Amino acid sequence: MKVVVCGGGAIGAACAYFLSLRGVEVVVVERAGVACAASGKSGGFLARDWCDGSALEPLARRSFALHEALAREIDADWGYRGMTTYSGVSGQCGQGRAPLPWLSDAVSLQGRLGSPRTTAQVHPARFTEGLMRAAQAAGARLVTGEATGLRRDASGAMRGVMVDGDEIAADRVVLAMGPWSIRAGDWVDLPEVHALKGHSLVFDAPDVPAEALFLEHRERDGSVSSPEVFPRADGTVYVCAISSDAALPEDPAGTDPDEGAIERLETICHAISPLLSPDRVIARQACHRPVMRDGLPLVGPVPGTAGAVVATGHGVWGILNAPATGEAVAQMMTEGSTGAVDLRPFDPARLPPGGSRGARPAARRTLGRYGETVDRS
Repeated sequence: MKVVVCGGGAIGAACAYFLSLRGVEVVVVERAGVACAASGKSGGFLARDWCDGSALEPLARRSFALHEALAREIDADWGYRGMTTYSGVSGQCGQGRAPLPWLSDAVSLQGRLGSPRTTAQVHPARFTEGLMRAAQAAGARLVTGEATGLRRDASGAMRGVMVDGDEIAADRVVLAMGPWSIRAGDWVDLPEVHALKGHSLVFDAPDVPAEALFLEHRERDGSVSSPEVFPRADGTVYVCAISSDAALPEDPAGTDPDEGAIERLETICHAISPLLSPDRVIARQACHRPVMRDGLPLVGPVPGTAGAVVATGHGVWGILNAPATGEAVAQMMTEGSTGAVDLRPFDPARLPPGGSRGARPAARRTLGRYGETVDRS
């Protein structure tokens, strides 16, 4: 069997890795660079049980376990470590002194959300790149180019994938292009994939311990944001907040921050901790996460297109759920069924087709931090 995986993000890399382990000939097609979009600019936060009670529970729990196993088994350092995770309020919401010495007096913690046994972190770009290198070591091939369509023989069977005008032979294809999977709506019947834009900063702050924060922050003008703070094993701290409904750019590597968003986020961060000052910022960035209207990913056979599988729409849990998604896709393609995870809740056929390259991918609903569906409009 020969499979072309369209997309070099965390989901595509995981699919390539687990397919390669099963002896499948894999070609990954990526037009802009491995981990160039959300897979390289996300928080990389992992939670074992935050999706419990939802359709995502089996996927998240299996994937959390796989993250720990992959960090041991693959010879690559992507900063995997357990974290203690807290909730709290800050800014004009804060009252009293925070019990963590690296925080400012404007922060008040309300409780512990997770321990190092239940919450963890990876550096998302290094994770994605490490998984892709492991797939290549197992025989996968990485091709730079843009996938533009599918080719079939006279009987309708899959023959290949068109990449920059040339055909790459394939028996199967995996569409894992994040929010840009909407482009494949010109070739196959897919539900509309939306994009939620988020902004983030990365600080050089080696003195911050492995303590993640989920805060509600009231700014001076009365507006409330929800910053998330993730110290990384490499001595940096990632902070994200401020989502928007901005249009998806043509180039996956070309997402620019909204006007004023980074300055606003810098002010929020400095209020949270003196260690998160603007002079310590080493990256100012934005990315688009793929989401579906019902808050669940698309993982499974593309309706009406034999040999095509889609894997996208994971929203805020893309890095967390990449390993179990890749494993399940590989099992489905090679064995006809999945093992630890039932993919039926994520069947693309549950939603009407409507994705197309000409559609505006504007997200209105997505998964919240605890796995619930929330309105982002």
